[in-house]
Amino acid sequence: MNSLLKAENVHKSFNGVNALNNFSCDVHENEIVGLIGPNGAGKSTLFNVITGFIESENGNIEFIGKVITKYPSHKIIKLGISRTFQDLRLIKQMSVLDNILLCFNNQQGEELQNIIFKSNSIAKVEEENKLKAHDLLRHAGIEEKANDLAGTLSYGQQKLLSIICCLAADSKLLLLDEPIAGINPEMREKILTIISELPSKGKSVILIEHDMDFTMRICNRLIFMDAGYKISEGTPEKVRNDPKVIEAYIQ
Repeated sequence: MNSLLKAENVHKSFNGVNALNNFSCDVHENEIVGLIGPNGAGKSTLFNVITGFIESENGNIEFIGKVITKYPSHKIIKLGISRTFQDLRLIKQMSVLDNILLCFNNQQGEELQNIIFKSNSIAKVEEENKLKAHDLLRHAGIEEKANDLAGTLSYGQQKLLSIICCLAADSKLLLLDEPIAGINPEMREKILTIISELPSKGKSVILIEHDMDFTMRICNRLIFMDAGYKISEGTPEKVRNDPKVIEAYIQ
């Protein structure tokens, strides 16, 4: 398998407490990797380093052969990495459709000259983006919510919308932070189906999730983290039965 993302010896500390301890991992094309471990293991810190929200003190992040360690987050998104957050970060006073439209990477209309002199080509791109956004909503089963304010959606629907926003960016790699936490079983299955389809569409996923049943069903590989270290890595079955993983959870 070809490597899509590679993290090598990444180190990050906060006030003298190590969040990532020379952490290394890689993600291949068209696979789903689960990051599991107790709270404070360094999972979200790894997401923040990969996406440029914080800088590591040592180590490198490489994406499609390019070192992106010092890249700002907006540049990393343009390269093809998008993410969700535990707190969702939707614009709740805007419509569902407009939240999605903001996430397309091919927008030109926000440039001053394009606002004043809106060309036919820009209008065409905007119309194509609307059609794509409706397609994404239709596939997710919530197209009827397109013109509703994002804040009026149920929590599960907001979780789903945050994933749709990632898909609108057409990224090669999606980082999903607890995509099914706090949602009902029906929405859980819907999100599981949508994520499961992504490798067949040329996309890879890293997800953080505490629901072991979910990760066992959906992930090709699991990485167990504790105190910033990679404790175990392999198939879901291998990691679940690793004595080091069992010991860490018991403690």
